[in-house]
Amino acid sequence: MNVVNFILDIFFDAGLNAPWQLTMSFLYWVGIWGIYKKSGIPSWWVFVPVAREYQLGACAGRVAEGHVAAFLKILNIVFSAVGFFLPLSENSFLFMFVIVLLLQLITIVYDIRIALGLIEVYDQKKVWIIPWMFISFVPALLWGWLKRYQPLWKVEEIKSEAANFFSGSKAAVLDNGLTVNLEERTTTEYFRKKYLLRDIHMYIQPGHMVLLLGGSGAGKTTFLNAVNGYEKADAEVVLNGRNMYKNYKEMQYDIGFVPQLDLMRGSDSVLRTLTDAAAMRLPSSFTRAERNTRVEDVMKIFGLTPVKNNLVSKLSGGQRKRLSIAMEFISNPSLFILDEPDSGLDGVMARELFQQLRQIADQGKIIIVITHTPDRVIDLFDDVIVLAKDGKRTGRLAYYGSIQEARTFFGKDKMEEIVKSVNRQEEGGEGRADEFILKYAEVQHG
Repeated sequence: MNVVNFILDIFFDAGLNAPWQLTMSFLYWVGIWGIYKKSGIPSWWVFVPVAREYQLGACAGRVAEGHVAAFLKILNIVFSAVGFFLPLSENSFLFMFVIVLLLQLITIVYDIRIALGLIEVYDQKKVWIIPWMFISFVPALLWGWLKRYQPLWKVEEIKSEAANFFSGSKAAVLDNGLTVNLEERTTTEYFRKKYLLRDIHMYIQPGHMVLLLGGSGAGKTTFLNAVNGYEKADAEVVLNGRNMYKNYKEMQYDIGFVPQLDLMRGSDSVLRTLTDAAAMRLPSSFTRAERNTRVEDVMKIFGLTPVKNNLVSKLSGGQRKRLSIAMEFISNPSLFILDEPDSGLDGVMARELFQQLRQIADQGKIIIVITHTPDRVIDLFDDVIVLAKDGKRTGRLAYYGSIQEARTFFGKDKMEEIVKSVNRQEEGGEGRADEFILKYAEVQHG
């Protein structure tokens, strides 16, 4: 009977000595059976300890948490087996008790995270977390078997033509301009390889100002970090004939990167801030006089001369943004990358900022910009890059080309409508990402 109790405890987290808990556990797994079925997972996984914890995390869109929950289940089984089959001294028993208690507390934390994921997937109010944590068999049965409760999406084992398609083509590497041939950008989460970006190839001409579009999680910032060498990918990035990854130390100041949040010291003046930037970014061959001249020139370009003695903390939002860009412009880079430079600015100030960027591009520079309000300044851009998540939620290239051709390609007049068309339905979009990823690949192949 003790062996049966042990086996039941592994399968249902309760044995014959706790009939009420055993009944609740049985009803809970009946509910999970239905949730698996609705999520596109074979229901028989409910009979496999450890795997069922992982699969529930997948249903909740919390794969990482599912991995941890499965690992914690393994540890619980191991310690339970040790306590069941091996005689323990009083000290050993106390040690085992503390370890098991700690594991149970950590398990509760991850159970909460998975439950919150299920609440999100089933588009329910967060108050559902209360029954999930105390009488979990009730919401499990309701969501698993009542038709009114349906998940917004299924587990990403669904077939996706775009996810399995690769163009096999590369952008030409030229002596001028920017060439990006990105095969993949991956990371590892709980011993599992996760694809962030795949199959992105493009050539950007000098003097072009390019808009980077994509919904949340499409990989815009990851893409920019791969281009500027901050987070290297399996890629070839060539700027004006030189390989960025192979010559990163020599070329790091040939790329200006302006993040959304600046790192300037509020207690420094504008002049001091730019002087320090010049000392860091200009070649050591520059004399003090040459550095000072460069600082004065940059302040004139960005309209900062009248406030050069003002503290950074006293600048307006627009002035502070211009100073952030000026710091990067000190080294006269060939490529400018800006992540939401108009964040927090009103329409007038934002347009003035983008007009300044347009003037920089007209000097033969390449500028790539992320902005969440593109339509108010779209006339200032030459091209647009559209990244979208394929069926496996990997960032892919859905379009790259001129603004006018983008409107024709997507059948949309506004850039914000283009983003909506490639966003998933559960994100308020049209869910057409795969369609446009494949369509763009076909256009590229002629």
